[in-house]
Order: sequence, then C-alpha cells, then structure tokens
Amino acid sequence: MNAQQIQSLLTAELPECDIVVEGDGGKFLVTAVGEVFNGLNPVKRQQTIYKILNQHIASGAIHAVTMRLRTAAEAKAG
Repeated sequence: MNAQQIQSLLTAELPECDIVVEGDGGKFLVTAVGEVFNGLNPVKRQQTIYKILNQHIASGAIHAVTMRLRTAAEAKAG
C-alpha cells in the first residue's frame, strides 16, 4: 500500500476528518484532525484508526503507523 491508498481508506471511513498520510516502504505517519476524537483518550483515538487499517497491517502491507490524532481545537492550540 502507498500513502494515497491509506489516505483514501481513512477518508472513506472518517469523512468528517482532515487526514494526511505520509511515508512509504510500509511505514506511515497518519495525521488526522476531527471531532470524532473529542472526548477520547489517546488509546481510543488510535483504536479508531487501527480498526480501519488492521487487515492491511495483518497482511503485511503496512508495517508501522505513527499517528497524530487531534480535535480541531487541539490542532488550533498547536
């Protein structure tokens, strides 16, 4: 998988989020901003993304994912 394919997958499942995926070679950085993360702790936020990507991680298409998951207010705050 490439970054664009992962971004398309995540955007389809989380259309209300602004999502950017960077990386290659099976290692990716997912940056997502959306209210879907409001009230969720960091583990729950990651689980939201893993639920979408797990089959691709299990197949070996994705080896590592680093995540920056924030609400719009958190993103504005820096």
